[in-house]
Amino acid sequence: MNPKIWLSSPHIGSNEQKYVKEAFDTNWVAPLGPNVNAFEKALADYTKSGYASALSAGTAAIHLALILLGVGAGDEVIASSFTFSATINPIVYQGATPILVDSELDSWNMCPKLLEKAIKERLALGKKPKAIIPVHLYGMPARMDEIMEIANRYDIPVIEDAAEALGSRYKGKAVGTFGLMGILSFNGNKIITTSSGGALISNDQSLIDRSRFLATQARDEAPHYQHSVIGYNYRMSNVLAGVGRGQMEVLDERITQRRANFTYYKQWLSG
Repeated sequence: MNPKIWLSSPHIGSNEQKYVKEAFDTNWVAPLGPNVNAFEKALADYTKSGYASALSAGTAAIHLALILLGVGAGDEVIASSFTFSATINPIVYQGATPILVDSELDSWNMCPKLLEKAIKERLALGKKPKAIIPVHLYGMPARMDEIMEIANRYDIPVIEDAAEALGSRYKGKAVGTFGLMGILSFNGNKIITTSSGGALISNDQSLIDRSRFLATQARDEAPHYQHSVIGYNYRMSNVLAGVGRGQMEVLDERITQRRANFTYYKQWLSG
């Protein structure tokens, strides 16, 4: 029997264990710590996004992004129809309704023409969408220049689902950095992994600061336990962030190998 070829299996580099050991040696095994700080900086530097918030999952990142935009019951959010359910679930968490937009043929991602058609249809019904979530499926960038032009024209914020696209670029710019916010995933089937985890990235520091606050149970600055708003247990652990630090050091190697795999498949399957 031929061995199974996995879509995206994890690969461990040489320094993940070193950073994890540092967490144990220094007793930084709870959420937050030096590995989290370093991992966030590495993500922000790599994507040139400005700021990053390391979280427990990409799903958590989408959820927080929607909360930061004030999405709530009765609202509508436009999203790609061709995606994993984790793109859509947080919309429903907030009591909002997903409006699904079909794909275009080249990238298999959100079709800009159908996006504008959906916006016009919702506006005609008196329902302006609160956000647009295009997905860069399998690392293939969506047509972000056209999507952003439409989003800006109708004044609708964009959350990019770049869960599968760390390392992908569209016209020289990292995906996840075109919209107001972008999300990344580090689940075991992504190009790098922290076993489980995700991140929210943005050039707006206030959004990232607020996401970190909400992700740590929204505890107010007080000598006692005080919570003025609903919070979530969404922060990444310092141990898992150590894995992420090591993975970031080999990300470019992974991208090179995947491009080589693509060339190989294209060569041998084209004829």
